[in-house]
Amino acid sequence: MKTPTLAVRSASLAGLLLIAAFGTQAAPPVTPAERQAVIASVIEEMNRTYVFPDAAKKVETALREQQTIKAFNDAADGPALAKRLTESLRGATHDKHIVVIYREGQVPVRPQSDDDTPTPEQIAEWRKEGEFENFGVERVERLPGNIGYIDLREFAPAALAGPTLAAAMTLLAYTDTLIVDLRRNGGGDPETVALACSYLFDHRTHLNSLYWRKGNRTEQFWTHEFVQGPRYGQRKPVYVLTSSDTFSAAEEFSYNLRTQKRATLVGEATGGGANPGDVRRLSEHFEMFVPNGRAINPITGTNWEGTGVEPHVKVAADKALDMAQTLALPGIIDGEKDERRKNTLQQRLLELKKSLR
Repeated sequence: MKTPTLAVRSASLAGLLLIAAFGTQAAPPVTPAERQAVIASVIEEMNRTYVFPDAAKKVETALREQQTIKAFNDAADGPALAKRLTESLRGATHDKHIVVIYREGQVPVRPQSDDDTPTPEQIAEWRKEGEFENFGVERVERLPGNIGYIDLREFAPAALAGPTLAAAMTLLAYTDTLIVDLRRNGGGDPETVALACSYLFDHRTHLNSLYWRKGNRTEQFWTHEFVQGPRYGQRKPVYVLTSSDTFSAAEEFSYNLRTQKRATLVGEATGGGANPGDVRRLSEHFEMFVPNGRAINPITGTNWEGTGVEPHVKVAADKALDMAQTLALPGIIDGEKDERRKNTLQQRLLELKKSLR
């Protein structure tokens, strides 16, 4: 099995969208020359790296037609231009991963090697961000009935997130049921998805494949033969909580477990983004996320692009945790021998059912 590597390939868009949101404050005006240069860079990057070359050509045609009718001329500043370009690109491709971002500060030049190996500066930046966010592990808890709960907010690069994820899974190893909360997870590294899934399987399993336009190659992702700490195993029930904000790599995790019949998904249909990619510099103040790959599930032969991953049990996202517990507790109660604990859990189940009304 290939050693996991640091990769931006399926990066979470949450940080980029946050930059876009904060970039609306009194930005300086964008000049006509800068506007034209940014649009030209967008066209170049799409034609050079977008996973669907034919769609990239359609994007070029659409953008040039919009330039002809001066559709972008009223985008007076950087945030406005980034917003308009994002809308145009998504309108032409229906690809929710694509986003153009304006930064008030200078976008750093990050040269990469031919194999897209990240630079030491990038790794240091990811580590600093990851430490601040605990590498995506927001909360780990043991709920009544010996139900394990983990709130994962992103799939941070595997080589950095591995120890934190292992610590979380060690704390949950002896629970009887596991709930994985991805309702606020915007994605991340496909290697980390494979690593996280590895704790939930007893045997080596082909989870997903990613086709990359560069090199016209397909890369397979399997569960790891070895993981740090105890493996949760394949016999105990797993529930995955989803929402419309569950996106990208978080959708892959959900789709992997759904197609492998390893988990019950509870909540809302996910966002519908299955095309991983990279952040590309466009100019001094603009960058964009360009999808350069697409997911291929080994069971369905397709993915969740544009449709999202459908839950087994549909419920509003804010009710998903309570619903998952109501699904898990009856079996736990049936197996409970201690009458006092059994009564406590029955009372807990009644309270949860009331909250769902």
